[in-house]
Amino acid sequence: MTIRLAHRDDADALARVHVEGWRWGYRGLLPDAFLDGLSVRDRAARWRDILARDAPRERTWIALDDHDAQGFVSIGPGRDVPEDVGELYAMYVTSRSAGTGVARTLMSHALDALRVDSGRAILWVLEHNARARRFYEREGWRADGATQRDTIGGLEVRELRYAIAF
Repeated sequence: MTIRLAHRDDADALARVHVEGWRWGYRGLLPDAFLDGLSVRDRAARWRDILARDAPRERTWIALDDHDAQGFVSIGPGRDVPEDVGELYAMYVTSRSAGTGVARTLMSHALDALRVDSGRAILWVLEHNARARRFYEREGWRADGATQRDTIGGLEVRELRYAIAF
């Protein structure tokens, strides 16, 4: 397994992992029709835009197994929080990589970078996503009491904010 910073040429691979991660990770939490309708092509276009930005504190690492993407993690400055707070924007692995240590290795890269950039960091997770919450808690993240509501695929969901201090 190789972990490296992603570049614009990785947009298609990131999109495949992102869509698969949503489909297997949120099945039963979000509407099936919404998950089945996710577009790798649309997501790849978003990734190309993200990776082309000149934003030095925004970084995405990709996990590759024989050049096949198995996961990614994306971080940057926190949104809607003080400037010295970082944020874990997204983290997904393929279903076949779940439980293999890929996510833990990606998290290690993200935490190392966030530690250098920030005094603390946040992430948002769906309240009912027990698997993700257990993973984050094992990695040292804790719910800090902040919540927000969002509508995803026509379903109103509640998200919890998790934080970690360095």
